Amino acid sequence: MTFTRLAPEYFPIETQALAKALLGCILVRDSSDGVAAGRIVETEAYLPGDPACHAYSGKSLRNATLFGPPHRAYVYQIYGTSFCFNLSSESDGNGAGVLVRALEPIEGLALMAKRRATRAVKDLCRGPGRLCRALAIDRSWDGVDLFSNPNLWLAGANGTRVRVRRSTRIGVTKAAQRRLRFYAAGSPFLSGPARLSPA
Repeated sequence: MTFTRLAPEYFPIETQALAKALLGCILVRDSSDGVAAGRIVETEAYLPGDPACHAYSGKSLRNATLFGPPHRAYVYQIYGTSFCFNLSSESDGNGAGVLVRALEPIEGLALMAKRRATRAVKDLCRGPGRLCRALAIDRSWDGVDLFSNPNLWLAGANGTRVRVRRSTRIGVTKAAQRRLRFYAAGSPFLSGPARLSPA
């Protein structure tokens, strides 16, 4: 499959707008093992001043990418074993980000299955930790410019259009009722309980 790299101008510099604009785009990971790629079907917005955002307590070594230029990869570890892939989303100096929660696998499915030790296609990238394992994304990718890096980048939707719906975010305890999760309606690759993702 041929992918067309997107230019920075394609994406807005504002957290909620970016969370919606990413839906349908393709996240491409090129490695020595081969290419793995998936269509983004679920995101969550973490706004400036949002108590659920990693930037809420101020800039640190861990979250510095969120305060840098927009559209950089912000990768952090959870539970000591899994990683989460995000994009910084506001102008330089304003800490905020968009979490990519789920992908529809479209390229390199055998490679993803090997990395994830499962043949269940629906489960390969359903959830932030799973998609990072499937694409071999870890903390070393934190801060990467997705518009210049040859091994981790964003591609156009290849003509696919999605219907964007929204819900409350998943797994947060602060500002838990804010409807800042965005998803492709009807996708079978979404994470979380089905009741959160009506078509």
